[in-house]
Amino acid sequence: MSARAVTFGRTELPAAQAEALRRAKRLEWVSIGVLVVTATLVLLVLGNSQAMRAAWFEDLLSFIPPIAFLVAVRTVRRRPSPRHPYGHHRSVAVGHVVAAVALAGMGTFLVVESGLSLLKAEHPTIGTVALFGHSVWLGWLMIAVMAVTGVPPVILGRMKMRLARELHDKVLYADADMNKADWMTSLGTIVGVSGIGLGVWWLDAAAALFIAGSIVHDGVRNLVAAITDLMDARATTFDDRMPHPLVDRVDSVLADLDWVREAGSRARDEGHVFHIEAFVVPRGGTVSLAQLDEAREACVAVDWKVEDIVIVPVPELPDVVTAHRGK
Repeated sequence: MSARAVTFGRTELPAAQAEALRRAKRLEWVSIGVLVVTATLVLLVLGNSQAMRAAWFEDLLSFIPPIAFLVAVRTVRRRPSPRHPYGHHRSVAVGHVVAAVALAGMGTFLVVESGLSLLKAEHPTIGTVALFGHSVWLGWLMIAVMAVTGVPPVILGRMKMRLARELHDKVLYADADMNKADWMTSLGTIVGVSGIGLGVWWLDAAAALFIAGSIVHDGVRNLVAAITDLMDARATTFDDRMPHPLVDRVDSVLADLDWVREAGSRARDEGHVFHIEAFVVPRGGTVSLAQLDEAREACVAVDWKVEDIVIVPVPELPDVVTAHRGK
């Protein structure tokens, strides 16, 4: 049997995906740099606005996904060991959980705080600052900062989204999805600050509540997706919208083999790659090692994510898999 047939727990990516991963890491470092500048600017003009405070907390929380991604991809490179025979691909899912819990927790805190401010009918005020020898309303600076800082995350998010699809990386996808929605935070904050200037005091708290609600939404949605993967649910696409088509492709390849009467498999998402258990019902009830080796090689050739796969001959398919008929 070939050395490839008994190698499990891929730690090296194909050339195209390795390059995508390098680009993704560069983008995440750029994102961290942008967040440092953004969070600093927002802090400098924070004032008494609840919306600005919520936006600043969102900037701080936005550090978590890129950091979780960078830590996860570094851990994934560790080779399988007797203690971790499946490798360390689950570190991607762990990073997903950490980011989601932080978002959901802080978002909930901000929802409660903003809601209480709205109920208490607190009237925030925004004063003036001296700028180049002139007295300037601080609200103008707040609006300018939010307008400028709302653009880079949207651009970065669109760039990350393409890479998340190519790498099948759900942490990167969660980060990209948050980045793409940052324009709503900026717009909501601008509306809240403008409301204070126009004397509509409740707009500020309402905007803060909107921002906090969006943080909770991101956190809960990602937490559900991350826990679902950790519970070995059926493998899905990187955005969790549908079952991953790769499993059906593997079943079709196996069912097309001359010696296979029926084939079906179950797959769990290990992070970037899948662990697949493929069940085959041999014609005549017997199968050779050479045929199993051939079947495994054919499955591995389908896609780079199919590396950790076992082929199990069975008299009939288990109930948890869907049968694919052979020729």
